[in-house]
Amino acid sequence: MTSMQRRYKQTALASLALIGLGVSSLSFAGTVTLTGTIRDFCAPSITGPSACTQLSDFEGAIPGVVTGMVGSTLSSGLPTAGASIGAGASSAANFAKWFVDSPGFNLSTPTSLALTEGPPGTYTYSNGSFFPIDGQLYGDQGRSHNYHFTMHLEGQVAFSDPTAGADRSFSFTGDDDLWIFVDGKLMMDLGGVHGAVSGSFTEEDLKAQGLVAGTLYDLDIFFAERHTSASSFAITTTLEVAAPPSGVPEPTTMLLSLSALGALFARRRQRS
Repeated sequence: MTSMQRRYKQTALASLALIGLGVSSLSFAGTVTLTGTIRDFCAPSITGPSACTQLSDFEGAIPGVVTGMVGSTLSSGLPTAGASIGAGASSAANFAKWFVDSPGFNLSTPTSLALTEGPPGTYTYSNGSFFPIDGQLYGDQGRSHNYHFTMHLEGQVAFSDPTAGADRSFSFTGDDDLWIFVDGKLMMDLGGVHGAVSGSFTEEDLKAQGLVAGTLYDLDIFFAERHTSASSFAITTTLEVAAPPSGVPEPTTMLLSLSALGALFARRRQRS
């Protein structure tokens, strides 16, 4: 999505509040599915038709939680190496292979993750044995699970702002590396090979980054499972979440559609 398309999308969606819908009317009851890509890395190296060279980032050192491994903003939709990259990974050059297709180092496949609404307005996913590509791609390599992979999930997120306090939140618990970006800005930094740890941010943190209520922003989740013998992944959020857009309509078409939608809801209010 281009920056111009993003601005049109955000402006148009923000205008929903002006026609009386608000972000809450954009809620997605039941299930919200984030989509993206998983990339499998080998450990150890593999020879033959499916040859793969092991990066020492996988089944290597266990540094614990390392913040600052990535920069504070995305570049072309991807995280870049930060000041602490050497403390949590082997090198910036190897890290650059984590979330892109890198022939000879990884294999990729599409993936999805469904957040389920429990209490109204609260979406969760929890898996204490998170091994989504067991037996796939490079396979389990003689282990009980396929332990060495990265995942990039995409969606959208928005927030309402009922008070000056922190009323809406996004929380994660899991291992290993986890970075979450909203509108391309780093909001959660749990890098490194470590046991399950937790992090969170609120709508007040989003506002501090210049984001505004009533607007859908891009949500990017980057995760890595790099070492035996456990993998867990859990999300709980009361922010408004949505699947990634399948496409962005032309600005004129979008605004005309919103105008028609506003008229429809105006008629509904009159009937009530």
